[in-house]
Order: sequence, then structure tokens, then C-alpha cells
Amino acid sequence: MASLSSIGIALFSVVLVVPFAHRFKPDKWYAQGFSVLVLAFLASSLAAFAIRSFVFQPFSIPASSMVPTLEVGDYLFASKFAYGYSRHSVPFGLLPIEGRTFDTAPAPGDIAVFRRPSDPSTDYIKRIVGLPGDKIQMIDGINDHAVKLEETGSYSSDEIRSPKVQRETLQNGVSYSVLDVIDGSTGDNTQPVVVPAGRYFMLGDNRDSSADSRFDMGTIPYENLVGKGVRLFWNSRGVDYSSRHTLDGLTGK
Repeated sequence: MASLSSIGIALFSVVLVVPFAHRFKPDKWYAQGFSVLVLAFLASSLAAFAIRSFVFQPFSIPASSMVPTLEVGDYLFASKFAYGYSRHSVPFGLLPIEGRTFDTAPAPGDIAVFRRPSDPSTDYIKRIVGLPGDKIQMIDGINDHAVKLEETGSYSSDEIRSPKVQRETLQNGVSYSVLDVIDGSTGDNTQPVVVPAGRYFMLGDNRDSSADSRFDMGTIPYENLVGKGVRLFWNSRGVDYSSRHTLDGLTGK
């Protein structure tokens, strides 16, 4: 997908440059070539900005809060149009709109990139487990219905040793693997929370190593969603991602 994106940007740049190239007629051949290069650079920068802001944006995973779904060193594409657009869709908040436009509601189990209201310059990535109006409690599950959990094995990496990997299945049928490293940790038992209107409850799949909506992060406003994680395309540490490349919440089902 990365190579296709590069080809697309290059073609788009050519389309932008060619109609205007004939207007630049410097005396020297090298000056003419320089003018075309400048135009090509500006066009490719504009194309890259547009694709990054409105179509797909790459993100890297620096921490382990979403293990085993997302490993440290993973690179993924997030769909910028999946939830529509807000001022957080464009770098530096350059899109002058309130709320969201062309919006589509997220689904439980989506992996979402977002920004905290208290830290709008940093991108976070977690899984959406609670929609507006849902009652969430880590003991009883969602809306007084226990979330189905099935032990599927163990997990081991250079940083984490987990004796328990569980397959978690939400009420809409979306399932995914989560880690339970420490029994009875702080986040395993919480008070019930009703998700406010226009907000979402986020959890990391590595439940004992994730600062999420169970703690001071709180619920996340709809307009703070940046995009939906859709596909892995690389891991900088050489970790295999062939069985995890699509992020549809059904991996390994």
C-alpha cells in the first residue's frame, strides 16, 4: 500500500505540474529544469498533505498498550474518512469546522486514533468498547451484560510475559485478543460509568498496561477521533505482522 500511495502522489503531481510547466521559460536550460522541480515539489507536498488529511495517514506504535493486536514498532494506516472529518483531521487544526462533517458513527471494537482534550497535540490509539449511553463496568461488562471471554493461550515477547491471552467478544460479535498479565490489577475492577452523549469509552488490549478511559483519560469526544486503524504495513523491529495486517477486530477468529 505504501508503494501504491507513492505512485499515486507522483501521478497527481505530474497532473498538477504539466499544465503550468509551459509558462516557465527561463533563458537557461538549468533554470527551466529548476522551475519544474520546484513545481513538482510543491505539487507533491500538496498531494501528500491532502492524502494524509483526508484519505489515509500512517501512524507508528511506540508503546505496548495495544499488544497483542498492535506490537511496538508497528506501522499502520488509519482511514481519515471512516468517521468523517473534524478540526483534528488536519495537522495543526487547520480545518475550521466545529464538530464533525460527513460523519459516520464508530462501532464497538473499532481501533481508533484520537486526541485527548487535555493533550490535543498527541495522537493516541485504543479500542472503542463503549458508545454514548452505554454503561461500562470492568466487573459486569457492558450494559449489565458480561463480555464473553475465552482463554486462548499465553503471550511472550522481549518486554512482556503474559500467562493469559483471552479472546474477548463484544455484543456486536466483534472479537479480538487481550492480555491479562496481572490478576486483580487496578483496572480489573471499576465503578460503573455511563458514557456521556457524544463520547466514547476507550480501552487498550493490554489491559494491565494501558492508560485509558478507566483512568484519568476519561471518555473521548467524537470530534477528537482522528481516524480508524485499518491495516498494518510494516514493523520497524522485524516483528511478523502477516496474521495481524487487517485491523477489523476479527483477527484470529
